[in-house]
Amino acid sequence: MTTTRADFDQVMVPNYAPAGFIPVRGHGSRVWDQAGREYVDFAGGIAVSAVGHTHPKVVAALKDQADKLWHVANVMTNEPAIRLAQKLVAHTFAERVFFANSGAEANEAALKLARKYASDNFPHNRKDNKCLGCTMAGCHCLTDKFEIIAFDNSFHGRTLFTVSVGGQQKYTQGFGPLPQGIRHLPFNDIAAAEAAISDKTCAVIVEPIQGEGGVTAAKREFLQRLRELCDKHSALLIFDEVQCGVGRTGELFAYTKFGVTPDILSSAKGLGGGFPIGAMLTTDKIAKSFGVGSHGSTYGGNPLACAVAEAVLDIVAAPETLAGVVKSNQLFVDALNVLNAKHQVFRQIRGDGLLIGCELEAAYEGRGKDLVKAAEVEGLLLLIAGPNVMRLAPSLLITPEDIQEGMSRFGAAVAKFVAATPAAAEAAPPAAPPAPVPQAASTAVAKAA
Repeated sequence: MTTTRADFDQVMVPNYAPAGFIPVRGHGSRVWDQAGREYVDFAGGIAVSAVGHTHPKVVAALKDQADKLWHVANVMTNEPAIRLAQKLVAHTFAERVFFANSGAEANEAALKLARKYASDNFPHNRKDNKCLGCTMAGCHCLTDKFEIIAFDNSFHGRTLFTVSVGGQQKYTQGFGPLPQGIRHLPFNDIAAAEAAISDKTCAVIVEPIQGEGGVTAAKREFLQRLRELCDKHSALLIFDEVQCGVGRTGELFAYTKFGVTPDILSSAKGLGGGFPIGAMLTTDKIAKSFGVGSHGSTYGGNPLACAVAEAVLDIVAAPETLAGVVKSNQLFVDALNVLNAKHQVFRQIRGDGLLIGCELEAAYEGRGKDLVKAAEVEGLLLLIAGPNVMRLAPSLLITPEDIQEGMSRFGAAVAKFVAATPAAAEAAPPAAPPAPVPQAASTAVAKAA
């Protein structure tokens, strides 16, 4: 049976608008479609394909586990889940791990745990297990310490709870009434955080680098102040590293680059290298609030996903992989600066490691999707992070040759994109010579740390 892109529109719920081709094969940082056409992959499945497509060690782990055991549910444990949790604990601040199937589920668990921890440890108006407002023993009156602080332009998932915590109204429209007790503040605004975080705050959730919100890095002093405020008010600090974690910044997890340790960390995307898995990491003290039966996931921690994730984690955690991310970042930044010196299409290049955002100049505002389509024509896969930011999140193992070839194709796409905007081309200043262009000479490059 032959399937086509047109079939998608006939049978699928129309919440996606996928590209006009169907990829059928991938290897490393290259992808091929049904017609056999090759693409260089700078998208990485939205920062998911951390070790590229069909990495032999990951494929071997999948095949080996597939011949043994796929699923037992959480009524039993399994060896791959224990091994993966042990390695995550060994590599991080965490002492306990909860496995789920996605970043949204990992964040859902983190937010639920934060409220449960507050309820367990900061009960409202109680004495001797009796609510002072009634006479019923064992009263379960809720704590008043339930407020969650999040930030504008954040993204934490698509469940009703996580989409409400995310700071982008376009994702909540039409889904009300929404969960309450959530407050959004300007990102990187220390004064706003100082004014808002209080003894009623149970948790502050923040992305060290906002992915969907435009590839915008937090300032070190901002995250440090959030840590201080959470300590002052007995609130939990949650780092959402679903997109910026698992080696994406050149550190295994971004929190170490900032020198700020959270109480809870969520991970997914790159953790499975393409196989669905999410994880919530925390300390023993906080984890105790998730007693038996308090939270769960039917598929979370299944042997197949954990075996694959263990193989991915071993590859990403290797010093040569993390050092390679730093080197690849420099290659991308240098090439993007050269491209921009020629076409003046980006007002800023930012991000860290292999999570890079290129914000379009005002003349091209709102046309990010058009540039994605232009890149597809040239055989390059790109992402956007909002309508004005081009996002690059390739494999952490991408080769210099693939970077060079992909940037050549990107240059061809940008040239045609600019030429298709006559008013912008006329308004642009004369092109600067393409070489040599020092890093950040014509473009601001914001590093995460």
